[in-house]
Amino acid sequence: MNRKARAVWQGTGKEGTGHLTSDSGVLSSTPYSFKTRFENEKGTNPEELIAAAHAGCFTMALAFQLQGAGFTPNELATEAVVSLEQEGSGFAIKKSALTLNANVPGIDRAKFEELARAAEKNCPVSKVLNAEITMDFTLA
Repeated sequence: MNRKARAVWQGTGKEGTGHLTSDSGVLSSTPYSFKTRFENEKGTNPEELIAAAHAGCFTMALAFQLQGAGFTPNELATEAVVSLEQEGSGFAIKKSALTLNANVPGIDRAKFEELARAAEKNCPVSKVLNAEITMDFTLA
């Protein structure tokens, strides 16, 4: 399975602008720039997209872990916060912090934590990130 997205950039790093397009059409000439990345201009940025990918991947992986253990969640809601930090003269993504709120009937805390930790460790996006990954959760 291969998934594709394209970036087009025009101009300098600070003053230029770009847009992102994915084959699915979810991103369609979606703007990104220095201002969408380092300020609060409307548009997206690579870190936001990585955060969305990590939250989505982890949450789906956990749903499969729970299903395999015989549990059906009412809801799994995950926020991922990706940290971009200065490193030398450039930047690096150093951390992705997952915060999960879960409602899973009939599961005890120890079993839930075991399955959530396995999902955090084994989701494909976690595996590709060369960053510290943390995961906190609340189980209702």
